[in-house]
Amino acid sequence: MSHKNTIVETDRLRLVPFAPDHLDGLYAMNSDPEVMRYLGGPQTRDQVAEWITGQQVKWAALGFGWWAVFAREADALVGAACLQHLAHIKTNPLEIGWRLMTSAQGKGYATEAGRAAMDYGFDVVGETYLMAVTDPENKASARVMERLGMTYIGIQTHYDVDCVTYEIHRKDRIR
Repeated sequence: MSHKNTIVETDRLRLVPFAPDHLDGLYAMNSDPEVMRYLGGPQTRDQVAEWITGQQVKWAALGFGWWAVFAREADALVGAACLQHLAHIKTNPLEIGWRLMTSAQGKGYATEAGRAAMDYGFDVVGETYLMAVTDPENKASARVMERLGMTYIGIQTHYDVDCVTYEIHRKDRIR
């Protein structure tokens, strides 16, 4: 599956599929205990480099994966967003997700990046159903899911942990 336009632009953000030159910014974000408190804890530079390499393989094979998220005005990396198989299991539905540097939180970037990932899943990949999950303590992420028009469906186990789980059907999305 090949998609020509994998770079997505919104009013304030540019989402670019992971590349090796994103390592410094992604490492700065993923080594921050505050950013990673619901995501398995801080990562080493080598772990982030492996993540980038793995995502390049997924983009080539599937036409979707993780994007580095840049604030267009400053051309600065502010986070990451994804469209991926839930819990990395190919038979699962696709999920959208995001994470932001602490300096970029509270500015609406997660909602904007999440909407871009959702639109890519529906309009480019052709999915009709998407999910999103978060740690039950991560109230900010759950609020983003609600702002995106997603519906809470309960606590489910994904990634071997209990997750607050949301869903949306293409026909129900907010434009």
